[in-house]
Amino acid sequence: MNRAWTQNAKILIADDQPTNIMLLEHVLRRAGFANLHSTTDPAEVERLFCELAPDMVLLDLHMPVVDGFAVLRQLRPLIGESSFLPVVVLTADDSPSARKEALHLGANDFITKPLDASEVVLRIDNLLKTRYFYLQMQEQNHSLERRVQERTAELEQAKLEILHLLARTAEYRDDETGQHTQRVGRMARDVAVALGLPQQEVELIEQATPLHDIGKIGIADEILLKPGRFTAEEFEQMKRHTLIGAWILETSSFPVLRIAGEIALTHHEKWNGGGYPRGLSGPEIPLSGRIVAIADFYDALTHERPYKKAWTHEEAIEEIRAQRGVHFDPVVVDAFLGILQLPVSS
Repeated sequence: MNRAWTQNAKILIADDQPTNIMLLEHVLRRAGFANLHSTTDPAEVERLFCELAPDMVLLDLHMPVVDGFAVLRQLRPLIGESSFLPVVVLTADDSPSARKEALHLGANDFITKPLDASEVVLRIDNLLKTRYFYLQMQEQNHSLERRVQERTAELEQAKLEILHLLARTAEYRDDETGQHTQRVGRMARDVAVALGLPQQEVELIEQATPLHDIGKIGIADEILLKPGRFTAEEFEQMKRHTLIGAWILETSSFPVLRIAGEIALTHHEKWNGGGYPRGLSGPEIPLSGRIVAIADFYDALTHERPYKKAWTHEEAIEEIRAQRGVHFDPVVVDAFLGILQLPVSS
């Protein structure tokens, strides 16, 4: 127990009789309590309480104009229900009704007038010790909360790094810069925002999208890196990356990885049902898959790959407009064109 803390704790005294205040201050100073503040005007108590932030209030119960009960009502919301800041009532009224009302309004203890110096010191000392331990416990709780928040932030950062590394693992095999996945993730985020999705869903899509092609780690290099068109058999092999990606991710308990699995499986489905692997159509395709389909398509067209040259931005936009309602969800196309500040029709 820190004795110096209790002796320097701020004590606010409110009594309309100056002699009572002088007596209390004399008793408390002799006992080592040095941080004393007082008023004979009960109307000043609320203001002084807010200015001083005391550790204890000593309050006369029967004062003119504004009595101790009214002051207790003023202080109650300032102290709060869950905080321990002792309010000690000083009174010559020892009636059960007065005690009950004061306790109901938030008083913690009573000191009966005329004051006994030893009793005053002991009661105040014990209540301030309790106040000290309460503040220590609060600080420990805050410290634990900070540590939990820091740890949570570290885990969140670690999760994002793992997602990024997983995406780079797949992308490294056919995009040495590793930027395709990140570009598609940012574009998918912008489309999700344009569609008015909730912020949490937008963030999940942005974080999950870079894993859309993770299934490529299961595709042989001679197919993945082939310069030129696939044969029908090779294309069937290539299609399997959607199933492999879903298989890798679908059993995760983390929402971001579950959405990543959904995207991996469905980002090559087409609005008209002509996509793969399941031939889903229209709203059967999860919205996350429809969003990533257009972001992935645009980025793949406008960047060079082993099997093709890069298209111009204008060529890619023209093709996306042509595929509105065929390959892509018309609403998603409109949102995509909107973020580029382009009209829906050419």
